[in-house]
Amino acid sequence: MDIQGGVFIVTGSATGLGASVARCLAGKGGRVIINYTRSVSEAEETAAACVALGSEAALCQADVSVDADCRRMASEALDRWGRIDGLVNNAARSKIVTHSDLEGLSAEDFNRIFSVNVTGAFQMVRAVTPAMKEHGKGSIVNISSGSGFTGSGSSIAYAASKGALNTMTLSLARALAPEIRVNAVCPGVMQTRWWREGLGEENYAGFIERYAERTPLKAAGHPDIVAETVVWLLEGAEHVTGETIQVDAGSHLV
Repeated sequence: MDIQGGVFIVTGSATGLGASVARCLAGKGGRVIINYTRSVSEAEETAAACVALGSEAALCQADVSVDADCRRMASEALDRWGRIDGLVNNAARSKIVTHSDLEGLSAEDFNRIFSVNVTGAFQMVRAVTPAMKEHGKGSIVNISSGSGFTGSGSSIAYAASKGALNTMTLSLARALAPEIRVNAVCPGVMQTRWWREGLGEENYAGFIERYAERTPLKAAGHPDIVAETVVWLLEGAEHVTGETIQVDAGSHLV
């Protein structure tokens, strides 16, 4: 796939990994839909950064857990640029709860997390598939997590949702071939605002340091580094589909 001139939807792209993916695509000439739910000022900053890189970007406020919003996002991309070449399902939700605290998660917590991390990803795929099929080619990357393999992570609900997303990646890769490739990228812990705000500034630095120390590569993930793998799956991995690639400094080896 040629990123130059292509059209890409990146959900949850106001901040973090989504913003890094959007900037990386824009730097290669891709036109990008910047999706957000509440972070309007950050979304505007990301869009401005994409434009500064010489590309085009459009903002779309939408909640991927709402099917009508997903279909509207796809329609806006088509109305503006006439095509959809790639989708990155990055929008996600979690809650930090110690896994042994079974009372710390309610049914509502599970439903909220799954509505974005699993149902939302499916709804976005469904929304963009007709345009990709008509064009004859497309690539979808689901942002999953190493938690989907290990059952670790911020909460049991989050880990379960990412395990489901990994399985759904396999199902969709079979269902949408040969025109559309579907893969997943599974980062380990990343240096993001979400972890900093969730843990508090006084705990964040130590958490990142301890994580990095126990990985074989002695590193914690960074959104810009993970974004490189995401973009490779969009543009360069022509014979790769149904894969779940762990980008975690080797954390899964320990």
